[in-house]
Amino acid sequence: MQRVAFLSGLILSVALAGCQSARQPAPDTTVKTSSIVAPEGQITETEGSPLRMSRDSLPHHLAGRTLTVASIHDLRLEDKEVILSFDDGPIPGRTDRVLATLDQFGVKGAFMMVGEMAELHPELARRVAMEGNAIGSHTYQHENLAALSFDMAMKEITRGEAAVTRATGVEVNFFRFPYLADSHQLRAAVAMRDMVVMDVDVDSKDYISTSPAAVTKRTMDLLHRRGRGIILMHDIHNRTATMLPTLLSRLEVEGYKVVTLQFKKPTASAEMASL
Repeated sequence: MQRVAFLSGLILSVALAGCQSARQPAPDTTVKTSSIVAPEGQITETEGSPLRMSRDSLPHHLAGRTLTVASIHDLRLEDKEVILSFDDGPIPGRTDRVLATLDQFGVKGAFMMVGEMAELHPELARRVAMEGNAIGSHTYQHENLAALSFDMAMKEITRGEAAVTRATGVEVNFFRFPYLADSHQLRAAVAMRDMVVMDVDVDSKDYISTSPAAVTKRTMDLLHRRGRGIILMHDIHNRTATMLPTLLSRLEVEGYKVVTLQFKKPTASAEMASL
């Protein structure tokens, strides 16, 4: 069984591609996420660095408000507010490191899980949910839905939603389009399933083979220009797990707050209820 799971993960790693924030008519699928199974280069901080010492010895004040949303229209952030979102997991050895860092800083994230990955690692998927993070789906096999018929795209969406629900044991209330390749018809169909589409404001581009320090700099540079927003990362990468403590420390020092997402099912209007 372990060999089967390993091979399944290896096959999926070839199929998954980086989720890019730039909306393009034809998403660039030539840039792949790094292998889900194979190790990546890893750069760690110096053990005695001031940044590390400050994280370990001081209480953190990075956690912001809880934002309850029923639709994408409720996803409104104030200046210096961010949402930390993570796509493509879960994967042992990486997602759990991300969870440990979030816990250390007292903040929550939004995890957009690939259905097949959640099936392969249900215990880890359930842990993500049980630790209070927002749970979303990211299709079953990370398909480019814009290249599929509407019926095939919806099949991929519903299959992914069902797989993540089974693995986590909680309802899936958020969704992100792979490559952000969407359509008005698909977005409306997702909303009809009581799921909020997660768009992207700041793309860390952590799927590019580069150093954790470069990912942190790119993310902060983009955030400085926008002032707020949903940050896209991927919990399948070593470089992301490695850079996350530094990124959160930078956010904290610069006065940003991490918003916790919470879903509330929309209710019928008073007019509708009276009919």
